[in-house]
Amino acid sequence: MANLVPFTLIVGEEEFLVDRAVREALADARAALAELSGGGDGDLHDMEASALGQGELAALTSPSLFGGGAVVIIRNAQNAGKEIAAELTKYAKAPVQDAAVILTHAGGAKGKALVTDLAKAKVHQVACPKLTRASERTDFVKNEFRRVHRQADADAVRALLDAIGGDLRELASAVDQLDSDTDGRINAATVAKYYRGRAEATGFSVADHAVEGHLNQALEQLRWALATGTSPVLITSALATGVRLLGRVGAASRNANPNALAAEVGAPPWKIDRIRQQLRGWHPDGVAKALQAVAEADAQVKGGGVSPEYALERAIRQIVTYRATPTR
Repeated sequence: MANLVPFTLIVGEEEFLVDRAVREALADARAALAELSGGGDGDLHDMEASALGQGELAALTSPSLFGGGAVVIIRNAQNAGKEIAAELTKYAKAPVQDAAVILTHAGGAKGKALVTDLAKAKVHQVACPKLTRASERTDFVKNEFRRVHRQADADAVRALLDAIGGDLRELASAVDQLDSDTDGRINAATVAKYYRGRAEATGFSVADHAVEGHLNQALEQLRWALATGTSPVLITSALATGVRLLGRVGAASRNANPNALAAEVGAPPWKIDRIRQQLRGWHPDGVAKALQAVAEADAQVKGGGVSPEYALERAIRQIVTYRATPTR
């Protein structure tokens, strides 16, 4: 039996999640209308709230001469005028049969009264808040794997974030690619196979494991990176960046805003929370010694030593040691 949701309110500023929520609500509405009408999936109207005129909502949701109902997508409702906001609230309390309204709102103070009024009208709501914390993006990737019914271990999730970064659209696309191109449980090696072209990201994966004290994982990533052609210079650069960020974030106030701090230290906002987590177990003296160890490895990699591989492995072991044992 068709279940047409007459009014859906999508609130949040995470663009990818909002776009996905709109697509899903639209697909559900059209499927329900097709079942109710015996074939037609309704007229579609897609517009900005700022362009909606008084009385226009009633016309858009009115039954068509040809039947099939209607789906009306109204975007950025925070920009609606008071009169239009009042019309939307009034409609939500008594929606038209065989019509579905999908409304997006960025959240925040602007137009907040409309969200409050629609909540009182008990419309269906979908939250799409901005994902700024590292843990939130980790959860997002885990949920993406669940969405495609695939199992992925923690190292795979982490490797994907290291390779792709914080863009949700790219992360979701990467999960879809891994789902379509691989079989079985997805692990870090699976992810690495598809994203080895991102050489710098590979180096950052080594660096993250090292500064977090995961010696075996860091050495495993190092060996894989070198085996797949990643330049040792890129790895020492990533190690230097990882240790340097520890020092910069560690020296800042714990109450500093992640976005402001990101701009100050030269890191993406999504990574600030992760760096703060990595700082656990570190002492300022240890950070200084680790940076010195990386500088020595860099000199050896660039011609001052016999084996770049040995220099990198030695630097990683030193970083892990300095994290566990503060030096003076």
